[in-house]
Amino acid sequence: MDSPVVTQLFRQLFRQHPACQNLNLNLNQSAKHLARLATCSSAAALSPHHVRRRQPCFHHHQQRRSLWTPGSGWKRGSGPAIQRNESNWQQRTALLQRDMTDEYKHFPMVTAKELRGRRERPRRVKMFMRDFIEDSLYNPHYGYFSQQVVIFSPGEPFEFPNLRDEMEFHELLSKRYRAFEDRLDEAAPSDTRQLWYTPTELFRPYYGEAIARYLVDNYKLTTYPYDDLIIYEMGAGRGTLMLNILDYIRDMDPDVYARTQYKIIEISSKLAGVQDSQLKQSAARWHSSSPVAAAAGNRGHIGKVEIINQSIFDWSHVVPSPCFFLAFEVFDNFAHDVLRYDLETEAPLQGTVLIDDSGDFFEFYVPVLDPTVAHFLKVRHLATSGRYKLPYPASRLGRWFAANRPGAPNLSNPEYVPTRLMQFFEVLDKYFPAHRLVTSDFHSLPNALPGLNAPIVQTRYQRRPVPVTTPLVHQGYFDIMFPTDFHRAEAIYQAITGKLTRVLSHEEFMRRWAYLEETETQTGENPLLSWYKNASVLTTL
Repeated sequence: MDSPVVTQLFRQLFRQHPACQNLNLNLNQSAKHLARLATCSSAAALSPHHVRRRQPCFHHHQQRRSLWTPGSGWKRGSGPAIQRNESNWQQRTALLQRDMTDEYKHFPMVTAKELRGRRERPRRVKMFMRDFIEDSLYNPHYGYFSQQVVIFSPGEPFEFPNLRDEMEFHELLSKRYRAFEDRLDEAAPSDTRQLWYTPTELFRPYYGEAIARYLVDNYKLTTYPYDDLIIYEMGAGRGTLMLNILDYIRDMDPDVYARTQYKIIEISSKLAGVQDSQLKQSAARWHSSSPVAAAAGNRGHIGKVEIINQSIFDWSHVVPSPCFFLAFEVFDNFAHDVLRYDLETEAPLQGTVLIDDSGDFFEFYVPVLDPTVAHFLKVRHLATSGRYKLPYPASRLGRWFAANRPGAPNLSNPEYVPTRLMQFFEVLDKYFPAHRLVTSDFHSLPNALPGLNAPIVQTRYQRRPVPVTTPLVHQGYFDIMFPTDFHRAEAIYQAITGKLTRVLSHEEFMRRWAYLEETETQTGENPLLSWYKNASVLTTL
């Protein structure tokens, strides 16, 4: 069992941030304790259910939108202070569970949408797992993406042909990363800064130019010159992809650029502000570097771009024009529901999170599915003709052994189902009927939590990743990131929209659309191809 002293230290960490100056933690000795202490969750069910978890670890060459630890794997993490009255965490184990059945009966059911106006994390409520995850990540006042995230920018683009090999690129990236965070610490020291990077930033501008070539070529093959090139991007980060795409089109195809409109849909007000600032800075640089543009009063891309600060799930008007819809590394942070299955009847039970008056978390599984989950299961079954994985043995004998082995739980391992992804496809179908989707994300993640399609959950402390063993974590301070089953997602997308699609690996897509000589090192290694082996690209044909 984890030490009560370490429990108290972890609690104080979030109470005393930003400096956390009074803590003297030896992370090499206590990181495994911090990982477990990051949650005060207990698991319960209307019939008792024992939930087992193990601490994940991270492999060096499995890529994701990444929290950085120099010399280790790449991942992401947490952020600033937790108010004193919000933090009263208690470590629990499967041997010490409280019976919360009475509270479950009486606490009100809430949704993430209903919690948007709250400035403090909720207590004495229950909600579906998808609402808990969405509230943790996107609540405007305490959500991870709304308040904690800082995106790394490497400065000048890497000159890959001048680098010896991938190792030298890694060393240079590590050096720039440390320098970037050192500058942040000079302005505002933080032990819990959530700093991560994306392939768009690492391979700027080459990654964005590859996307631009795909867009321009497919635009010319379909609706040019009858329609404008309209590009929507959801979750644009720092706006780097937008700038790289527009720069390329302006420089390489002025006629298409004259017909281009770029619209960002950004749920985070903080990131929307960063995107607007980047757009204005880019315009100022273009104005100062081009006498012709300055004489003509050119304002860069400002007249081409609209930043819409809202959730895509609040979209309410139809866009009838043909458009491309970009969603890069967005699916991984879509909220999921959690299911477990009765090993005797194979009936699904839906997970609900209860938050008590101390802010502790408890899981309940109930056999009544809400309409969203029931609809997802129906759509998935129809889209795949019933061929999909489940988190329990297919044979009756296998299920009997799973249920009757010593110490076995009475339900299956969890399955995390992408209900929000399904709803996103429905938004595209309803409001963007002429869209063509271009999306990239991770089809696998190393050492995720136990369960089918389970996430990675982690925070960051003193520039080190701290993985935890449950998604039930203090809201807003942990990244909750899921893999995408692209073959199942493709089938569901096709069933909802009726559109044809293609799925390629990241490497296959880049080999088709990138100028590979621009990212090749002197030894012939190419980080643009090798760094994202666990990513896929889905496009509408």
